[in-house]
Amino acid sequence: MQNYVEQFIEYLEYEKKYSENTLVGYGNDLRDFGEYICSNKMDFKKMVYKDVTNYLIFLSDQNLKSTSINRHLSSIRSFYDFLMKQNVVEASPFHLVSGPKKEQKLPNYLQYEEFLDLVAACDETALGIRNRMILELLFATGVRVSEAVNIKLADIDFKNREIKITGKGKKMRIVYFNKVCQEVMSKYVLEARQELAKGQKSEFLFLNHLGRPLTRRGVADILEKLIKKSALKHKISPHTLRHTFATLMLNEGMDIREVQELLGHARLGTTSIYTHVSNEELRRIYLQSHPRAHKN
Repeated sequence: MQNYVEQFIEYLEYEKKYSENTLVGYGNDLRDFGEYICSNKMDFKKMVYKDVTNYLIFLSDQNLKSTSINRHLSSIRSFYDFLMKQNVVEASPFHLVSGPKKEQKLPNYLQYEEFLDLVAACDETALGIRNRMILELLFATGVRVSEAVNIKLADIDFKNREIKITGKGKKMRIVYFNKVCQEVMSKYVLEARQELAKGQKSEFLFLNHLGRPLTRRGVADILEKLIKKSALKHKISPHTLRHTFATLMLNEGMDIREVQELLGHARLGTTSIYTHVSNEELRRIYLQSHPRAHKN
């Protein structure tokens, strides 16, 4: 089997142009599979449905998370597809089973007061104004950090408070921002950004201290520093502000399909996780408010 695995990895590297990290992942998953095959004295060319389910049970017994099991399954499926193309096997038994359902974790989000704590941690320097601009934009629009750092000045309609966003798959959408965000944006663009640019020309909205376009990593570092300066105790990421936007919009009564459009989700199912958060919030409020809900 090892020779076929090596051929498969070469195929992924030279034909499919997969990254080194991806190749390592495939290699590790197939190495684990090969060890299982060897220890159980099985012929990988003659595996049937029962053999596959036994392997999934074996992985589960290793206390692997569902995401890891599904990754193993995906790697082996791809390997058997390759073997079929090479006429090594006639069919793939791994297409007969599905992996365990993913554990659905509710997204972490901020209360409005916690967002204000973050804003309060921004000072009035050029960098401080830029940092507040980042917070206000993410909170107002729900855009991904990768989308925010790629916003160009030409994408912004200041008068109508709209921004043209290029999302995943080069899909375009329009997002909107509020008056507070507009005021901070004007101050940033007219004053702070000019200072950060240091006479250099750039089409991007967000600049770093060297006048170059800000990166996703840069936004994460900024947020980490603001958290340390604020009163927030729990761990959050730049994506937390996207979660916060979606949760607040649903809590305020916006239709889930409208939220889907603003977030740029391709599938409604991706957006639906925020309804669970909204339901949990409603439950919490109910238990706090109803006179019979908090009595023994």
